[in-house]
Amino acid sequence: MHYDFIIIGTGAGGGTIANTLAKTGKQILILERGDFLPREQQNWSPEEVFRKSRYISPDTWHDSHRKPFQPQSHYYVGGATKMYGAALFRLRPQDFDVTAHSDGITPSWPVTYQDMEPWYTQAEQMYQVHGFHGGDPTEGPWSAQYPHPPVSHSPRIRQIADDLTAAGYHPFNAPSGVLLNEQVPTESKCVRCNTCDGFPCMVHAKADAEVIAVKPILGMPNVTLITGAEVQFLFISGGRTGGRVDSVEVERGGRYETYTGDTIILAAGAANTARILLASDIANSSGLVGRNYMMHNSRAVIAIDRQPNQTVFQKTLALHDFYDTLGSIQMVGKSNAAAMKGENRLAELCPEWSLAKIAAHSVDFWLTTEDLPLPENRVTLTGAGEIKLDYRETNHAEARGLYGELRKILNRIGAERHIIDRDVFAGMPIPIAGVAHQAGTCKMGFDPETSVLDPMCRTWDLNNLYVVDASFMPSVGAVNPALTIMANALRVGQHIASL
Repeated sequence: MHYDFIIIGTGAGGGTIANTLAKTGKQILILERGDFLPREQQNWSPEEVFRKSRYISPDTWHDSHRKPFQPQSHYYVGGATKMYGAALFRLRPQDFDVTAHSDGITPSWPVTYQDMEPWYTQAEQMYQVHGFHGGDPTEGPWSAQYPHPPVSHSPRIRQIADDLTAAGYHPFNAPSGVLLNEQVPTESKCVRCNTCDGFPCMVHAKADAEVIAVKPILGMPNVTLITGAEVQFLFISGGRTGGRVDSVEVERGGRYETYTGDTIILAAGAANTARILLASDIANSSGLVGRNYMMHNSRAVIAIDRQPNQTVFQKTLALHDFYDTLGSIQMVGKSNAAAMKGENRLAELCPEWSLAKIAAHSVDFWLTTEDLPLPENRVTLTGAGEIKLDYRETNHAEARGLYGELRKILNRIGAERHIIDRDVFAGMPIPIAGVAHQAGTCKMGFDPETSVLDPMCRTWDLNNLYVVDASFMPSVGAVNPALTIMANALRVGQHIASL
């Protein structure tokens, strides 16, 4: 069968654009490398999720020294959103402009915050975000309030917010994609159980791309989803520039299958999208496919509170007072003893405390500093066709400065006893294997010589091939990229539907 649209990937980009295009009534084929993530008790087990890496792909990638490593990738219907923390921030207006950093500059985007704002609003509505516009002094203009009020703070987090406000800071309610509203069926309602960050949600109460975007369209007669279908190659006709993609070849169950379609939409994740294009030797007249890989300079930190922190759902507070110069401070999922078994420094810093006691007194933070889109940070392929990732972090001075500001903050909230880096987060070291925020390998722009995609995310070289995962991003800002990917997919989806 021939399809009007073939969409490769079901995550924040692929799932969202599939939902948009399904409404056209045209024939849509969605190809997903993984399967549905099983709903099972192990979904909420720190031992299974963190220590045994139950849901992480067995892929092998290679670093710049050709040393193999296992990326923290998750291939399921819903893509990386099945395991994300549902923190759905907008980029700030200045993120779309040229910005100076300690290690260089980030480029301007071919679209502005004003261009993206209506799509941010639509994405917030679609993904049922809980939050409050007006609480963060760094945010841009907004045309509609969040569809639901913010998730309330626990008593300890409320006290932290009050202490920070009294000290002259501007904490605000972090926007969260969890299903708390009364319209949600009881079996899918969030119970605030501390299993958002790095866990799949067993009751489907996290606003991920499967729950929000893909499942609602699977009963439509014009939508076909094929799982277990790993795309290997895209085949073209009409020349490498000015031509078009005719067919998509996938490996499925050890066999190769070919599908044809009028419009191909690639959303396999920044590294795998680059892998597919490089293996197919297409869309790369600029030489930029795979280049400008970004993933944030992030740090997870455990602060040991003088008083017990009985918070369960901790990701309700964020602080952007240092966003313009250093980055973002957010709360992260509450530590527990099972997930902390691999933390190397705990016994040294707190020898008199058990892991359970440390976890009971922990206040957990996630620090995010913007990464630069360096051409030498790139995806290439090994001789065997596996991903090789050349990458070095940038803006370390800013990251150190943000950590220093956090230490000052902790003195204000009674959590200065010890500060411990979470050397292991979600079962992996955060550096190169921590690919949750990967972006930038097919940047969009105004010039086909300096970008892979045009401003509507169509490849300059092939007139029916679009890219809507985080590959399109010219820069990555200092907040989680998921909402920007969703908003852009809605933008591009409406454009394609109107053609």
